[in-house]
Amino acid sequence: MSTNIDTVLVTGASSGLGYEVAKAFLGKGSNIVLNSSNEKKLHEAADKLDNVSKVALVAGDIGLKETSQEMVRLAVERFGGVNVLVNNAGLFSPKPFLDVDEDNLDKFLNINLKGTYFASQAAIAQMLKQEGGAIVNIGTVLVDHAIGGIPVTAAMTSKGAIHTLTRQLAAEFGKNNIRVNTIAPGIIRTPIHARNGIDDVDSLAGLHLLNRVGEPEDIANAALYLATANFVTGHILAVDGGHGVGHHL
Repeated sequence: MSTNIDTVLVTGASSGLGYEVAKAFLGKGSNIVLNSSNEKKLHEAADKLDNVSKVALVAGDIGLKETSQEMVRLAVERFGGVNVLVNNAGLFSPKPFLDVDEDNLDKFLNINLKGTYFASQAAIAQMLKQEGGAIVNIGTVLVDHAIGGIPVTAAMTSKGAIHTLTRQLAAEFGKNNIRVNTIAPGIIRTPIHARNGIDDVDSLAGLHLLNRVGEPEDIANAALYLATANFVTGHILAVDGGHGVGHHL
């Protein structure tokens, strides 16, 4: 049975990867339900997409279960169902391991892990009624290819859990025609780097065998593929320019 992309939920969609993913699906004719914790930026993103009839908005903290439940409710009410969920919302920032306190760790677990977990839970409940669907998570290549000079234990703990959740959900719901996959990006040109003090993201190009950083469109194209690849599930798709394969001398 094929997965259609009539209605797509995208978390963390007001900028960066989430916005580009939403734009790509909209370009394929999908109805889109966008989420962001920043209501102002969410409306600005929707204005740029400029397609009121096919876009619905849910502002709220994706770490709270009711936010994803509202996304599903609105998708069913406005567009008749949920076909694809893209769990893009996430935090990523460095902090030395010995400096991470409980509040800092909880921040990553709440947004990255609980956000992905509860959004998937809400979407799968609806997908079971529809007898199919697809979930695309966003992880990171650093889960399998750590770098000693980047202290991101809190972020990696949450992202590693997403990789594991992907495989387990694929196993539990494959028989229901629900596919679950994850994209593991390398360094992608998004606003997150400037927020972490990296003003020249191209300075990191050498981490990739292709000697360039990725573009948001690279991730959007991967999301479109995984949403429609009907014999692919439980897969971690590296979109990393060769970062996880090797290095230049």
